[in-house]
Amino acid sequence: MKVKNMYKKPLYDTRQITDLRDMIMGSVEMYADKTAFLTKPVKGKPYVPVTYKEYGDDLKAFGSKLLEMGLGKDKKVAILAETRYEWYVSYLAVVTGLAVIVPLDKELPPEEINLMLKRANCNSIIYSNTLREKVLEAAKGVESLESFILMDYYKNEVEPFTVRDTEPDLPKEYSFTYLVNEGQKLLDNNYRDYLDCDIDVDEMRILLFTSGTTSRSKAVMHSHHTISTNLISMVSMIHIGDDTVLSILPIHHTYECTCDFLCQVYKGNTIAECEGLRHIPANLKESETTLLLGVPLILETFHKRIWRNIDKQGKREQVEFALKLTRALRKIGIDLRKKMFKDIHAALGGHLRLIIAGGAAIDPQVLADFDDFGILALQGYGLTECGPILALNRDIHNSYRSAGLPLPGTEAEVVDPDENGIGEFRSRGENVMLGYYGDPELTAETLKDGWFYTGDYGFIDEEGFLIITGRKKNVIVTKNGENVFPEELEALINRNPEVAESIVSSAAGRNGDMEIAIEIYPDAEALKEHFGNDDYTDEEVLDLMQELVREFNSKQPLYKRIKNVSIRHEPFKKNTSQKIVRNYRK
Repeated sequence: MKVKNMYKKPLYDTRQITDLRDMIMGSVEMYADKTAFLTKPVKGKPYVPVTYKEYGDDLKAFGSKLLEMGLGKDKKVAILAETRYEWYVSYLAVVTGLAVIVPLDKELPPEEINLMLKRANCNSIIYSNTLREKVLEAAKGVESLESFILMDYYKNEVEPFTVRDTEPDLPKEYSFTYLVNEGQKLLDNNYRDYLDCDIDVDEMRILLFTSGTTSRSKAVMHSHHTISTNLISMVSMIHIGDDTVLSILPIHHTYECTCDFLCQVYKGNTIAECEGLRHIPANLKESETTLLLGVPLILETFHKRIWRNIDKQGKREQVEFALKLTRALRKIGIDLRKKMFKDIHAALGGHLRLIIAGGAAIDPQVLADFDDFGILALQGYGLTECGPILALNRDIHNSYRSAGLPLPGTEAEVVDPDENGIGEFRSRGENVMLGYYGDPELTAETLKDGWFYTGDYGFIDEEGFLIITGRKKNVIVTKNGENVFPEELEALINRNPEVAESIVSSAAGRNGDMEIAIEIYPDAEALKEHFGNDDYTDEEVLDLMQELVREFNSKQPLYKRIKNVSIRHEPFKKNTSQKIVRNYRK
């Protein structure tokens, strides 16, 4: 679909970059004295700032030593750690020094990490102290490994250089600080191999393992050019600058890495480390965060807590009146949202101006409510294969129900649409991956004539917005040929305060047809309020959830009605981060 004047207003000016080295060196020069990172050496203690100059110095020193050690062209370096300063240094030092970076999920078991290290033929692995034993186990039998690099604590509690005594067959282990110090000595002696190395912007330099349609993860190949193109395009859509972001998502994910790390460094912003999910409110306040990237589960949790607190105080009617009043005043150019809803702003740190949701579809009502409270909330859409951003809502032109407009230089269209205009999205542009590493057959299936087939279903509206209805592999097809998208039903059920999350699937029904089933993760806090105590039984909770589903079914056509309801407690209570990752479209 061709839409005239799709962006409505001119795109924002951007700094042109040729590659990620050009990006970081330019930012170090332009923003030398600005704070690049707010680090947390000790949890519970104040943030420790690191300037762009300090970051640049560490990058050059670490990169120089890695190159001098032989970790240069076509070598592959895995990185396995929680979000921390050394991760940021390691990533760009490797990428801008001709080696290939391979970010890995720290939550994976050793046997899966072992398979990825072997598939990627990794030559080195950089890891944190907390994951040392897991790395030792995962590294066994990986013949390509030449060195281990341990991220030591900020207090230098490990030796600067050690030889592994317990595993004599494994390579030597170096400490991060030792290598940085040795790299600085090289630079002091005019070593320039790292500083002067030529980068081929079209070669693979980033290898990302992501979920696939089979049990074997896909390995996505990206170059300096694909990622740099994505950075330039996304910041032309939204005004980003002089912001502080709080990094709350797993850093190995492309969404977090490209948008919350590389994009912020490109724009000269400050990145604050988060101490953990339960510390988000405190970290938002302490860091004075202005920009937050999150997945739907986190933002929907914020949203439910806001309304729950409003109801606890008996102020729902008062707040709803204030919302109507501020909406009317905005139409005549008067904006009182920050004043009228100051308590909500304070609960989110007091400085938050913009929230961007990604990773999966989000309830449009959540975005609308945040906007009504005075915090602009936008949705974007992407996949690892697209670097990751494919489409994005603009801060000056957006649709709550949509995943956004295609980025400049990116095309998107619907393949074989049905009578409702719904079909699979495909996209092409310079941000699209090089292919899947070691898998030409899968590459050929997914990349056809320059088009990347996303596996997502949806349609494009008259203004050019992409409306995602669900994943191709998740679609439930009823006996009479109707398509049911689980994501749509989940979003509606999740609006109930008693529901933390839900999973819609199909189950075998009568007469060979498929019935819709739902597994609900109740919200413990909301249940306590509903029952007046926490002494409720599973039978009572199930009755409540079935009643919520009956209410939902009464408003749906027959083919969308949910037949089977079950509840789950412990997995969601015990490990919220697992649920967040599961909700994230990799």
